[in-house]
Amino acid sequence: MSCDSIAKPSCEQIINILPDPFVVIDRNYRIMAANAQYRRRYGLGNGDDVVGRFCYEVSHRVDTPCSQHGEHCPLEIVFSTGQSTQVMHVHYDMNGHEEYVQLQSTPLFDDKGKVLYVGEYIFPISQKRQDTLLIGRSRPMVRMTSLLQRVAPTTTTVLLLGESGVGKECVAKYVHEYSPRGGGPFVIVDCGTLGENLIESELFGHEKGAFTGATGRKKGLFEVAHGGTLFIDEIAELPLALQTKLLRVLETGTIRRLGGTEYINVDVRVVAATHGDLQRMVERGAFRQDLYYRLSAFPVHIPPLRDRPDDIAALAEHFLASSEDADRYIPLSPEVIETLMTYDYPGNARELRNIVERAAILAYGEDIIRPEHLVFEGPRREDAQGGGGLDMGLAASGRRMLQRRNGRLTDDEVLHALESCDGHRAKAAQRLGVSERTLYRYVERMRG
Repeated sequence: MSCDSIAKPSCEQIINILPDPFVVIDRNYRIMAANAQYRRRYGLGNGDDVVGRFCYEVSHRVDTPCSQHGEHCPLEIVFSTGQSTQVMHVHYDMNGHEEYVQLQSTPLFDDKGKVLYVGEYIFPISQKRQDTLLIGRSRPMVRMTSLLQRVAPTTTTVLLLGESGVGKECVAKYVHEYSPRGGGPFVIVDCGTLGENLIESELFGHEKGAFTGATGRKKGLFEVAHGGTLFIDEIAELPLALQTKLLRVLETGTIRRLGGTEYINVDVRVVAATHGDLQRMVERGAFRQDLYYRLSAFPVHIPPLRDRPDDIAALAEHFLASSEDADRYIPLSPEVIETLMTYDYPGNARELRNIVERAAILAYGEDIIRPEHLVFEGPRREDAQGGGGLDMGLAASGRRMLQRRNGRLTDDEVLHALESCDGHRAKAAQRLGVSERTLYRYVERMRG
């Protein structure tokens, strides 16, 4: 029997070999083919085939593309650039449960080199792993995570920008874990806590006799981080003289120890962070312009906690559960969540951690943490408004977030929120403690 007489496998047979969900989509967002894993995970549950449906209808349960709901649409990116892309999304499985997924989207070309379809490989991410790195499912967090997922697999230097306490180290760790270097070392250096001479020795190492007290050879953190990631925190505090040396490392991949004469090759991915304004420092001559451009190849702005209040409850419970006294973990009541949401947290997540851990100490021996156990460093919004009580929208949002963990919203709750907000879906979603996309899904189910 000749090879020509052997039947060739079909497209469906080929994609069914893949262990995770895979789907082929055209430029109009319509699913052209799907493997068994995709059907099993994202089937509509009513016997209808997903082929012929819109991708956003199946995986997002909405009737418009995901780019209109605050997410980066990989389909639009691939069709416009002709290049593969990787993003992070929140999908809904066939039971309506949210899950984080990593999307790897690749162009499928016709004979003339034009993008005909997009092949999308979907890798569901363990929520347990996700929770240990970044906490929160608010829209700002999903947007940021999507950016991180796109840059993590590359070798590009990342610059993390954000206020003090937003969790820049956690974000840097996330980039490292989701990169090909995830199995290598993750090394941290904080320029804000070291003097100029100590920073140089820490970063580049030194030879015996390089300076008084250098009794032996010491490897620098660049060498220690070889094959992994070096997180340079508070890069704005790096002295100008060392900025020149850092730029050389980034451009050549080599370092020279203090007192040494030989250059050493290092394979290190740098993630830098600052809460300062580097552009203004460049204008003042306090930061090298060429280094700034080299570091800011891919800037990521980390949102402050006040811009993502939907994450407060999840963060608070995470801090309690991961504290040293987690074995006597005390659950948070709806009243405590409501109170936590009346504060703007100028110290961001770090300040929230201090507040809830202090509350757990004050509540020791009791069955529950109460609002009076919460001690805030500054005025809360209810105090600024003359002590007239909790903001009802925020209070309802905190209560709904607790209810959402134990069950679904009722039709009456959804209708009441929409009526009280004059039909404004974004405001109603905030009041209910859900995303606007989730509210839209509830509305569509009620219409059906």
